[in-house]
Amino acid sequence: VEMEWQPDEQSLQQVLLLLKDSQSPDTATQRAVQEKLEQLNQYPDFNNYLIFVLTSLKSEDEPTRSLSGLILKNNVKAHYQNFPPAVADFIKQECLNNIGDPSPLIRATIGILITTIASKGELQTWPELLPQLCNLLNSEDYNTCEGSFGALQKICEDSSELLDSDALNRPLNIMIPKFLQFFKHCSPKIRSHAIACVNQFIIGRAQALMDNIDTFIEALFALAGDEDSEVRKNVCRALVMLLEVRIDRLIPHMHSIIQYMLQRTQDLDENVALEACEFWLTLAEQPICKEALSGHLVQLIPILVNGMKYSEIDIILLKGDVEEDDNVPDSEQDIKPRFHKSRTVTLQHEGGQGEEGEDMDEDEDDDDDALSDWNLRKCSAAALDVLANVFRDDLLPHLLPLLKGLLFHPDWVIKESGILVLGAIAEGCMQGMVPYLPELVPHLIQCLCDKKALVRSIACWTLSRYAHWVVSQPPDAHLKPLMTELLKRILDGNKRVQEAACSAFATLEEEACTELVPYLSFILDTLVFAFGKYQHKNLLILYDAIGTLADSVGHHLNQPEYIQKLMPPLIQKWNELKDEDKDLFPLLECLSSVATALQSGFLPYCEPVYQRCVTLVQKTLAQAMMYSQQPDQYEAPDKDFMIVALDLLSGLAEGLGVHVDQLVARSNIMTLLFQCMQDTMPEVRQSSFALLGDLTKACFPHVKPCIAEFMPILGTNLNPEFISVCNNATWAIGEICMQMGVEMQPYVALVLPHLVEIINRPNTPKTLLENTAITIGRLGYVCPQEVAPMLQQFIRPWCTSLRNIRDNEEKDSAFRGICVMIGVNPGGVVQDFIFFCDAVASWVNPKDDLRDMFYKILHGFKDQVGEENWQQFSEQFPPILKDRLSACYGV
Repeated sequence: VEMEWQPDEQSLQQVLLLLKDSQSPDTATQRAVQEKLEQLNQYPDFNNYLIFVLTSLKSEDEPTRSLSGLILKNNVKAHYQNFPPAVADFIKQECLNNIGDPSPLIRATIGILITTIASKGELQTWPELLPQLCNLLNSEDYNTCEGSFGALQKICEDSSELLDSDALNRPLNIMIPKFLQFFKHCSPKIRSHAIACVNQFIIGRAQALMDNIDTFIEALFALAGDEDSEVRKNVCRALVMLLEVRIDRLIPHMHSIIQYMLQRTQDLDENVALEACEFWLTLAEQPICKEALSGHLVQLIPILVNGMKYSEIDIILLKGDVEEDDNVPDSEQDIKPRFHKSRTVTLQHEGGQGEEGEDMDEDEDDDDDALSDWNLRKCSAAALDVLANVFRDDLLPHLLPLLKGLLFHPDWVIKESGILVLGAIAEGCMQGMVPYLPELVPHLIQCLCDKKALVRSIACWTLSRYAHWVVSQPPDAHLKPLMTELLKRILDGNKRVQEAACSAFATLEEEACTELVPYLSFILDTLVFAFGKYQHKNLLILYDAIGTLADSVGHHLNQPEYIQKLMPPLIQKWNELKDEDKDLFPLLECLSSVATALQSGFLPYCEPVYQRCVTLVQKTLAQAMMYSQQPDQYEAPDKDFMIVALDLLSGLAEGLGVHVDQLVARSNIMTLLFQCMQDTMPEVRQSSFALLGDLTKACFPHVKPCIAEFMPILGTNLNPEFISVCNNATWAIGEICMQMGVEMQPYVALVLPHLVEIINRPNTPKTLLENTAITIGRLGYVCPQEVAPMLQQFIRPWCTSLRNIRDNEEKDSAFRGICVMIGVNPGGVVQDFIFFCDAVASWVNPKDDLRDMFYKILHGFKDQVGEENWQQFSEQFPPILKDRLSACYGV
C-alpha cells in the first residue's frame, strides 16, 4: 500500500502565513500574495496543502480554512487539467471524506470545490461522486446529510443539462425520486435543499421529473404550511416554474394554489413575498389567466397595491431623505452601459409616425432603476401592469376605491405608491381612466412640486405614461402646465428627479411632436442650462432628450436663434471627448438627430463631425484587422464606435443631402464602407447598408463607380435570418435602382429571386415585407422586361403589404413599377386582380399620371372581361372598396 500524503511542517507554515497575509486590507500585501501564489503554483503538491488546511487542520480558524478552499477552487478553475493524477485523487477523496464537517462554512466551501471539479468535465471521470453523495444523504449524522445535499444542490445548479443526458447514464432516474423522499425530512434546511435540487430540472423538463410530476406536486402541496421561510420560498419558486412548464397539472388545483399564493405574496419575509409575486406575472402570460383570476381580483389587487410601497430598506438605500445632491459627482459604477440601437429604415404608416421595426425590443423606462435589483415593489408594479393589460377596464372597480385614499394620503410613502399604481395601469386601463384624467393630471402636475424627491420623480414617470392623452387635449389645458413643470424638474436639485424628468420629457416630445414648436425657445433654454448643471450619468439622458426633440420637431429647429442656443454646448462636449470615450455614443446619436432636423443649418458644424466619424470607422477597422492577425497581442475593438459613427454619417447624409458631396469627395468613406459591408458583426452591416442608401440618395456620383463591387455583397445579405441587416440591404437596393435606371439590368438576377422568396415567407416582420415590396416595385420600374415574368409569384403579398403605407415617394415609385410590369405581363395579375384593386384604393392622392395608369389598368381589365363578368367580379368587393373605386376611377 502506498504511503498517504503528509504535509511538510515548514512548507505548511509558509502556506498558513500566505493565507493570513491574504486577509490583510493593504494593497501592497495583496500584490505580494498574488506573486507568491503564482510561484507556489509551480509546485504540484501546493494544492495538497490547500485541501489539507481546508479539511484536516482543525486547529486553524474557519475563515482561514475556508479561504484555503477558495484559493484551491480558483486553481481548479484555472489549471485542473495540469494537476498530477495523485493530487487530483487526493483532493477528490478528501472532499468526500469531509463533506460532513461540523462547520457550515467549511461544508459549503467543500461543496463549492466539488461542483467546480465536477463542472470541469469531471462528472464523467468521477463516476463515484453522485452515488456516494446520494448514499451519504442516508447518514444518521445531520452534518453529513446537509453537507452532501449542499454539494448536490450546487451540482444540480451547475450541471443540470448534463445530468439529464445520456452521457452519464441518466442518474436523475435515481436522484429525483431520492430527493422527493426528503421533502418530509424533519430539518427545514434539508427540506429546502431537496426542493431546490428538484427545482433545477423544471424548466428543462427533465424526463425523470416529468415521470414523477404528480408525486412532486403533491409533495409541494404538503409543504404549503411549512414554517421555514427558505422552504416556502422554494415551494413558491417551484409553483411559478410549473405554471410555465406544466400548467396542465396545476389547473385542477388552481383555486387552492391561488389562495396559497395570495397568502405568500403577503409573507413577512420579503424574499418569499417576491417569489410568490412572480406567480402573478407568470400567470398573466397564460391563456387561462382571465378565467382563473377574475374571481380573485378583489383579494389580489389590494395585495399588489400594498406591495408597491417603498420598504424602509429601499428608502435608506435610495437616500430618500437626501433632497439635494446635484453637486455630488456620480460614481462610475452607477452608470449602466448603454446600448446603441442601430439604424433601421422604416416607412411611414397611415395614422401617424413610422412604426418601430418589430424586431426591435422597446426597452420600457423603469421608474427607479438605481435600485436595479428586482424587488417586491417592482415585481408588484410589473404584475399590476400586465394584469391591467389582461383585464383592461374590469380592473378598475377593484382599484379606483383604493386610489383616492392613496393619492391624497398625508404619508408621502403611501402617496408615492399611489402615483406608481396610476402609472402601472396607464397602458391597460387607459380607456376607463379617461373620465378621471381631467382631475388627476392636474393633481399629478402638483405632485411634481412635492417636497419629497421620490414623489417628484415618480410623478414624472406616471405623467409620461399619460402623455398621449395630455397631447390629445387642447394645449392650454394640460400640455402647457405639464411642460412648464417638467422643465423645472429637469433643473431639480435632486439627480434622481432630473433623470426621471428628462426621460419623461423625451416621452412627451415623442407624443407631442410639432405641438412643441411654439415653446422651442423656452425648451432649449432649459436643456442647454442643464448641460452646465448635470453630473455624468444624467448628461447621457439629456443627450437623448435633445435628440428626441430634434426628431419630434424636425425642420422647425432650423432657425438661427435655436441653432445659436443648441450647437455651441453640443460642439463643446464633442471637442472634450476623446475617441475612446463611450460617452461619444449618446452624443453621436443626439447629433445624428440634430443634423437630420437642421438640414442645411448643420452645414457650419458638419466638417469636424464628418471627419471624426470617418476616423472612428477607420480606427476600429484597423484595430479589428490587427486583432484578427495577432489576437494574443491586440485587443478586440469595441465595434459600437464604428456602428454609431456610421449611423451619424447616415444622419449627416440625410440632413445635408447634396451638401454632403464635398465631404465624401475628400474622404475615403467608400473604401471603408466596402469593408464595413463585409464585417462579421450583423449590426455593422446593418448600419453600413443604411449609410449606403443615404449616400445613394445624397451623392450618387460617388457611389456609382463602386456598384459592381457592392451589388454581390448586397445580394448575399438578403438573408432574413438577420432581419435588420436584410431590411436595410433591401432598402438600399431600392434606392440604387432609382439612380441606376436601366443600367440595373446586370444585377437583377443577383437580387430578385431572394426578394421574391422573402415576400412569400410566412411570419416575415411587417417592416421587412414593406421594404421588400417597395424594392421589387422599383426594380420592376427600371427593368420591367426582367422582372415582369415573375409577377404572378409576388403580386398578392406585394399588394397586401403596401396597402397600409402612406402616400409617399417610395410608394409612388413602387406602384409605377407594378403598373409598368402589368403592361408587360397582364396575365400575371389576373388571378389576384382583387388584391390589386384593393391596393390601388389605398391611395389618397396619387399624382395625376399615376392615377391615369391605375385608370387604364382598371378599365382595361373591365373591358377585357365584359360588363357582366365585371359586375359578378365586383360583387366580391367590400362596400368601402366598391365605393372608392367607382368614385375615383368610375368602375
